[in-house]
Amino acid sequence: MLDEKPYDPLTYDNLGRSISEALLRRPALPLAALPLFNGAGIYALYYTGEKKPYEAYLPLAEAHKNAPFSRPIYVGKAELSGARKGRRDVQLLETKLADRLRQHAKSISSAYTTLHIDDFYCHYLIVESVWIPLGESILINLTRPVWNMVVEGFGNHDPGSGRAAGIRPMWDTIHPGRTWSERLPVRAETTDKIDQRIKRFFAGDTTVVLPETQNI
Repeated sequence: MLDEKPYDPLTYDNLGRSISEALLRRPALPLAALPLFNGAGIYALYYTGEKKPYEAYLPLAEAHKNAPFSRPIYVGKAELSGARKGRRDVQLLETKLADRLRQHAKSISSAYTTLHIDDFYCHYLIVESVWIPLGESILINLTRPVWNMVVEGFGNHDPGSGRAAGIRPMWDTIHPGRTWSERLPVRAETTDKIDQRIKRFFAGDTTVVLPETQNI
């Protein structure tokens, strides 16, 4: 006799998958031409590689040809400030998600020697504040985007003058252009080594994922 467990739509995993599926059902829009909109939520970025192919990302370009917008390069979230979470009136007024996506577009545009902004699209979904972290976590777990799993630093902000900043992120090492990152000490890991990590990841090597993502 089969011992099957009853399906519970209200478990955290199933709720997270429901949010992720709602995101992926939305139309993909060009990252360079997003409208301004209100709200906070989650998003997924996609790379097509048509304008300026980057060799290490060729598996993403191939995946896009076979199944458009099926394999994100990055997944993220934009939340309301801590004091305002749960306030629906603020959710309707603030542009947190749109602002975050515009920041990403600016980062990619600044890295014009290796990337082209027209190669990037996104899905976004406005989500009630309490479910945003769960939706992001499940989506990363389901899709394992390379800029989340292997290449740290894409979502970083300018640390500002006088603040501890560490070394230059991996993302800025292989995609130079953000002026604030050029003030940071060069990391020991070269572009070639990071590219090799990316290629090994796409080949199925799980040893190259970032420590903070190993349990995702």
